[in-house]
Amino acid sequence: MDYLVLKWLHILSSTVLFGTGLGTALHMLLAHRSGDVRAIAVTTRNVVRADWFTILPAGIIQPLSGAALIHLASWNPATPWLMLSYGLFALAGGCWIVVVFLQLRMRDLALQAAASAAALPSAYHRLFALWFALGWPAFLGLVVVFALMVMKPG
Repeated sequence: MDYLVLKWLHILSSTVLFGTGLGTALHMLLAHRSGDVRAIAVTTRNVVRADWFTILPAGIIQPLSGAALIHLASWNPATPWLMLSYGLFALAGGCWIVVVFLQLRMRDLALQAAASAAALPSAYHRLFALWFALGWPAFLGLVVVFALMVMKPG
């Protein structure tokens, strides 16, 4: 594959990964803050879908296209800025995996509460607090990865 096409794919998939993650996180936060159980149920269901349909494929494309770019550019894969990028991407991915399981449980709790016209259970609120906390290292890690990709520090 041509280097520029691969670079475009890498940038596009990183944009989808980061943008969808940020957008769904904001949507989840706003729905949660509304306190509207029905809105929370719909939002959690849609956020889980967005994760499967956009973030997961982009998260697979990222390391594959990155490895191919490293090879085509003849960079040393053990260069410090690349090593830091790998670690931060793994941190973000690890947080995301946990977050997906939290979202699945939050979705189920919200759908049950909405179906029975009940308040969200305390378990939902505990899961949301953990979901929110895990979002920060993933978000900040990817911000640093973007900076490293642009600056390629020597």
